[in-house]
Amino acid sequence: MTRDGHDRRARRRGQGELEAQVLAVLCEAPGPVTAAWVQERIGDSLAYTTVVTILTRLLAKGAVTRARDGRSFLWTPAADGAGLAALRMRKVLDGETDREAVLSRFVTALPPGDEQLLRDLLEQAGQPDDAAGPDEG
Repeated sequence: MTRDGHDRRARRRGQGELEAQVLAVLCEAPGPVTAAWVQERIGDSLAYTTVVTILTRLLAKGAVTRARDGRSFLWTPAADGAGLAALRMRKVLDGETDREAVLSRFVTALPPGDEQLLRDLLEQAGQPDDAAGPDEG
């Protein structure tokens, strides 16, 4: 316990949870924002250095972009929460030697509704670009 009576272990969050929180704040931003802006919106006494570390990890994952603004950076989301989850899934898949086996096990472990959704999405992705509509192209 700390001097103020709080148990720090109860407040400890996983890296993925913090990344999702930071990304959610960035997605709500009116445009590119500073790490201090993100820290202020998250609150919860999260240290500025922790916010910068999380933003840097998200940058390495391709989930955010940054642009120099004087001595600091302005941060912008490149992916939303679903995009971040997709990046994680892709990273895991890229780390495996037998992609076919991993994908096969993944698909066979899906509940029937998710399996059908995946089939529908794959079918949509396989359609020619001109099937998207008259405004495309």
